[in-house]
Amino acid sequence: MTPIQPVRPISLSHDERIAPSRSFWGDAWYRLTRNRLAVFGLTFIAVLILVALSADLLRSIGLIEGINDQHRGSSLAPPMTCAVMQPNQQPYPAGMPQFCYVLGSDALGRDLLSRTLFGTRVSLAVALVGSLLSLGIGIIYGVTSGYYGGRVDNFMMRIIDFLYGIPSLVLVILFQTFFKSLELEESSGIAQGLIHLDRSMGGLFFLFIALGALSWISMARLARAEVLSQKQREYIEAARAMGASDMRIIFVHLLPNITGPLIVAETLQIPGYIFTEAFLSFIGLGVEPPTPSWGSLISTGRSSMITLPNLVLLPGIALALTTLSFNFLGDGLRDALDPHMRRGK
Repeated sequence: MTPIQPVRPISLSHDERIAPSRSFWGDAWYRLTRNRLAVFGLTFIAVLILVALSADLLRSIGLIEGINDQHRGSSLAPPMTCAVMQPNQQPYPAGMPQFCYVLGSDALGRDLLSRTLFGTRVSLAVALVGSLLSLGIGIIYGVTSGYYGGRVDNFMMRIIDFLYGIPSLVLVILFQTFFKSLELEESSGIAQGLIHLDRSMGGLFFLFIALGALSWISMARLARAEVLSQKQREYIEAARAMGASDMRIIFVHLLPNITGPLIVAETLQIPGYIFTEAFLSFIGLGVEPPTPSWGSLISTGRSSMITLPNLVLLPGIALALTTLSFNFLGDGLRDALDPHMRRGK
């Protein structure tokens, strides 16, 4: 008779032992924090937000200057050059420099580091407003099209197909050219009010309109596809059988189940908004001077980039790191929220 062998205890890994104690979002956060590139992207974006919010405070304590503070005799100053004149042209006592350009100055004697830090606000504002417009319009349009289906879906998707054939960058340039021409003409009424609003925002208002014109199309198609994959499932059928209204099904049952993939997809689109703004500012169709933008800083510094490469390198590095950080964060969110990725690891 064969003796009964003792059963060996199953050795669980660390992840398997602690997994049951985590919720869905807790598990997603845990997986996100294990992705080093995603953590780098999230940390860098958090630092950018902190810099954008504290720029005025840094200026008030003298660590950086204002976006239009100039110093006579400090045009195109190399890095680590100290100015001895105040912005109002009054001389300082000999041997007592007022401000030092850590990374140099531009052609008008303005601190390059200060303008680059203030330019963070433009890029983050474009990223925030562009993503909100894309999510807001895209989700409403796509969910409506996918949920009601039939002729409604067919008509709405034909509009999407038509808009998809229009080059988005060309349309944005045309919008900005039209808005710039309005500012040169004498307008009245609503147009005059919009022009004043745009000028008070440094040229960002019309830029937001141009970016929102077509940024929602991809999000609408993705939202429609998500709704089509969810609306025939059992929990939706159960909600219908219990007499739930269409609005309740959409807002209570559908949206919570499709929001995750949409947010991940939108995070990956944010670098495109930032690059579009930088390109428009580079060709003179973006923000209005003296509002600093990384694209405008690169444009004004390219004429002196041979002798003073810092004029292009600093905003260029800031632009590259910001777009890479959003890409890293988007990839990390996709891996953390994708159920197939969780089963595969």
